[in-house]
Amino acid sequence: MIRVLIIDDERHAREEMEALLSETGEVEIVDSCENAFDALKAINQHRPDVVFLDIQMPMVNGFELLSMVNQDIMPHVVFVTAYDEYSLKAFEEKTLDYILKPVSIERINKTVAKLKELLVTAQPVAFEAEPIKRIPCLIGKRIKLIGLDKVEFVSAGARGHYLVTSEDEYYTDITLKVLEERTGLIRCHKQYLVNMDFINEIALLENGLGVITTSSGGSVPVSRMYLKKLKSMLLL
Repeated sequence: MIRVLIIDDERHAREEMEALLSETGEVEIVDSCENAFDALKAINQHRPDVVFLDIQMPMVNGFELLSMVNQDIMPHVVFVTAYDEYSLKAFEEKTLDYILKPVSIERINKTVAKLKELLVTAQPVAFEAEPIKRIPCLIGKRIKLIGLDKVEFVSAGARGHYLVTSEDEYYTDITLKVLEERTGLIRCHKQYLVNMDFINEIALLENGLGVITTSSGGSVPVSRMYLKKLKSMLLL
């Protein structure tokens, strides 16, 4: 069975896609999401074979969502949208397929057949990920987009990944690896990334360790592995 995740901000569109895919008898629908934040969490949790992804979604669109997914678990992508203007860009992104709404069972069958053939060959998925400029974070029942120019550092721990600004901290499902690769944040520790623009000072400790103090007084550890690189970036 092909493990599928459906992502669309319109409930009736998700329900219709779920019904059509179920009718093929070839797929297992692992989840259905209405926004990019929930979708990122679902991709990290379920690791689907393919996502059926709407492009035009509020706050974070389909292309932006793909830039937030760890390449190691990147699923195949089928864009499903009412906007034909996105067709060329979708195929430039090496998308598996592109389906225009309204969707028919005949069109779904063709896509599923292509999926079955592709998954047998186990070809890796490769996308040219765009830089991340805004990071979606969860605040209660709201999603807030935090600009990189506000982020002092990011930490990872047992509770998850948190962006820290001068005002507060915010939970995100984007991994440190992805943030390091696709933002200007710099690795200073296995569990920390720092924004160079917010470094106030670095205290050099024994055994080659360090502690960064940020502009707002935040404290960020620096491990031996990254201290030399960090000092070099600061021309020290």
